[in-house]
Amino acid sequence: MTSTDSTSGARSRLPQVRRPRPAGAPTVPATEQRATDFVVDCAVYVDGRRQTPVAYDEALRAAVENDGFVWLGLHEPTEADLAGVAAVYGLHPLAVEDAVEAHQRPKLDSYDDSLFMVLKTARYVEHDTLTATSEVVNTGEVMVFLGSHYVITVRHGDHGGLKDLRNSLEGQTDLLQLGPSSVLYAVSDLVADHFVEVAEAVEDDVEELEASVFSPSRADDTPRIYQLKRELVQLRRAVQPLEVPLSILAERPHDLVPDAMRSYFRDVQDHALRVRDQVAGLDELLSNILQAALARISVAQNDDMRTISSYAGLIAAPTLIAGVYGMNFDHMPELHWDFGYPFALLLMATLCFLLYRGFKRNHWL
Repeated sequence: MTSTDSTSGARSRLPQVRRPRPAGAPTVPATEQRATDFVVDCAVYVDGRRQTPVAYDEALRAAVENDGFVWLGLHEPTEADLAGVAAVYGLHPLAVEDAVEAHQRPKLDSYDDSLFMVLKTARYVEHDTLTATSEVVNTGEVMVFLGSHYVITVRHGDHGGLKDLRNSLEGQTDLLQLGPSSVLYAVSDLVADHFVEVAEAVEDDVEELEASVFSPSRADDTPRIYQLKRELVQLRRAVQPLEVPLSILAERPHDLVPDAMRSYFRDVQDHALRVRDQVAGLDELLSNILQAALARISVAQNDDMRTISSYAGLIAAPTLIAGVYGMNFDHMPELHWDFGYPFALLLMATLCFLLYRGFKRNHWL
């Protein structure tokens, strides 16, 4: 029998999905409608090809019978939703608890016959002008349950959708033939690619801040620099912990990860390491820019103090002369001189001119 016949036979043995209710049929209760609202997509793949759609509670049996695997995609399931899935697929309770609670750091947990991986997703938030309150990096999470005949992706957040990834991957039958770990690779590769895009976009913001700090205008950029450093921390928390899980998948043999897949994970690891170094470099550059901004503020304040001191000196010279000639003594030089008053004014003007010229020459004014 040829491979085509084998695939056809596999399709014929798969359970069929119930057809939609005809128009005018009784409405399904809300509780039953919610039962599968969290399921984004569910499909069985045999020999790298998608088979007839089935319900998630029947898909695993079909995958085992046809030596394929299930890819079940979930979006923000509740505890009750995930408990139902766990009962069908035999998911470990600790992994299920992490998948429900979310807000986990990237990690890879190995259980008896399954793997559980947490990945942080990242998205760059577009903005016209970077402000002291701008949200630059938005993060979400993708959890992946990996078994011998299933891969379950659980997504948290309003971005990081996997629909386009599924469509793209279904065109790569050679890769899907390597089993469920191919989906884990594709998801982690997509996440790493998004990290690269976000890091490059943040780099543009850093360059804009650098140009602003060293521009002739006297703007206080320290709040914007500090805000961007805070946003960069989120990206670093998403990227840096991913190094260890990817290293394990790329270097350590595992029954659920064929040897042929380790080179793929090694490629994702290279991307993640590059982003990690890029984020570290951006953070260091921002620290230097912040120090330069603070130093520039300090220099500007010194310039202001010198200017104020210069004007204080200009005012002090005529004040000194006026104070001396304002003393009530009968015997003082030029007290009864006809040109005493004009002489005093001329002396004040001369001293002020000499002081102004000296301050100007030394760039105090």
